[in-house]
Amino acid sequence: MMFDRRLLVAACFLLASMTASQAVTSQPEFYSSVAILKWINSYRSKPNPMRAAAAIHELSQLGELHSQESAGVYVGFAAGVLAANPSKADALIDKMLPMPPEDQWLVVRAIAYSGIPQWRQLLARIAPKVPARGPMLQKYIAGKLPVMTQFRLNKPQEGWLQRTTQLFTIASKPKEKPVVLQPSPELLDTFWGYYFATGDSTSLQHIISLLSWSKNRDEVDKLTLGSMAKYTLAENASRDPVLLATLKAVRNSPPEDTRLVLAEVIEAADDVDVSRVRSEMLAALDELKRKGSAFKRNVGFWGKVGEGAIAAGCIAATVAGQLQFGIPCVVGGAVSSGAINLWSSQN
Repeated sequence: MMFDRRLLVAACFLLASMTASQAVTSQPEFYSSVAILKWINSYRSKPNPMRAAAAIHELSQLGELHSQESAGVYVGFAAGVLAANPSKADALIDKMLPMPPEDQWLVVRAIAYSGIPQWRQLLARIAPKVPARGPMLQKYIAGKLPVMTQFRLNKPQEGWLQRTTQLFTIASKPKEKPVVLQPSPELLDTFWGYYFATGDSTSLQHIISLLSWSKNRDEVDKLTLGSMAKYTLAENASRDPVLLATLKAVRNSPPEDTRLVLAEVIEAADDVDVSRVRSEMLAALDELKRKGSAFKRNVGFWGKVGEGAIAAGCIAATVAGQLQFGIPCVVGGAVSSGAINLWSSQN
């Protein structure tokens, strides 16, 4: 009888421990997008691809993937995780899915941006699982939508001979425009997400290439993107010794106009004086705004950059736990109207 009681007690303890274990494993791995962003920022120091895929799925459940303009960092991160683990791509995608129709675009784009050898076959395989994005998926497979290797800083300009030839050509078949991935606020965030996942030098070079635009005083879109590239590089490098060392190692490689701005980024990161970079950015944007006509022609652009370019600054702020910068940040992005109100309040 004593043996039976002991056996019963042991069985009860075993059952209790199994129940507790199941309760722990059934809990979500993340509880907020802030926690996910902080984890993403340090991911490359201790990669865990399956947990990364779970994080993307959790972001969908948190409602963070609805807007492409504020989810660029997550697209880049998912693409980077796939690129670093091509042999696990099928399992990773299965971990990210299923997703509601409004979020399925992110998985499609992440696969295309990953650049893994089998990315087209992978898109074809998951087509039944992302029916809401069928046309988008087919365009990527057909090469009608650009991928990250097709990034171009500036549109290719035709020479005078080509333009003249076109004027005097009566019946010629129009040439198809090359498929190019052009700079945008969302893409800046995407490059950062890819870097956070891989430490990839190419995505970092793309961010650095935008620095020369921080000196542009005629076009608000270029000034904004260039300034945000400068700000986020300085902010992240001030907290990441590896990134700072990388910037120092390549400081003499870019063209002179970019090299000068990169030197300012390195100095700000070394001195932990990122607030100066931000102040200069706001002053430059305010100066351009005060010119009047150019800003008014481009004021509609804020509808696009509000959740993208401004969101890029919020990424650095959020992972650092600093949301008091004055830029209208929300978790994982920014409010478009808030960005417009920020500039209009500085009259």
